[in-house]
Amino acid sequence: MQFKIKKTEYVNKTFRITKDLNERLSQIAQKEDISMNELVVQCCEFALSNLSDNKENI
Repeated sequence: MQFKIKKTEYVNKTFRITKDLNERLSQIAQKEDISMNELVVQCCEFALSNLSDNKENI
């Protein structure tokens, strides 16, 4: 078995969110000791995986 290094490719995007949502996400990220970016990615992945109509999930 050979060790293979995986590289995750990211893109930069800009989104506007409410001040309240920003504060809530920031508090959670600090509490969990992860970056806010990682928290947003995990939230989006969870939301997409749990859409009510799974036929349209990507």
